[in-house]
Amino acid sequence: MSEKSANTKIVSDNRQARFLYEILETYEAGIELKGTEVKSIREGKCNLRDGYVLIRNGEAWLLNVHVSPYQGSGAYFNHDPLRTRKLLLHKQEIRKLIGKVEQKGLTLVPLKMYLKKGLVKVSVGLGRGKKLHDKREDLKKRQDKREMERAMKSY
Repeated sequence: MSEKSANTKIVSDNRQARFLYEILETYEAGIELKGTEVKSIREGKCNLRDGYVLIRNGEAWLLNVHVSPYQGSGAYFNHDPLRTRKLLLHKQEIRKLIGKVEQKGLTLVPLKMYLKKGLVKVSVGLGRGKKLHDKREDLKKRQDKREMERAMKSY
């Protein structure tokens, strides 16, 4: 097994983002979390489906990502499930993203959340929204690929 796959465990995957957006670039970012959020994420209780990333005042923020409250502790110490979380990126990366998002009209979406060497990381994608005909084209390509594999299997 490779070293990369041995140290990484995918907790949540946003498959909807790849359907709705054409992903041009991906970035790895850390997240600023509370203790109960980390425990809940380790249990796999998070949802990236409606999430998106905003850049405000030179900082990247992860919005609308649901992390369920941790069940092991009382309600007093728990966190708000939909709170805004700060993403940890380098200044150069943030400056580069600001330029691309503002000038070209691209969007930042979280693609997957995973544990890497015990730390919670998010893969953020810089994407352009797909039109309806692009989605149909992707579905058609996928269907053609399946049919070709079936035909090759029979020979």
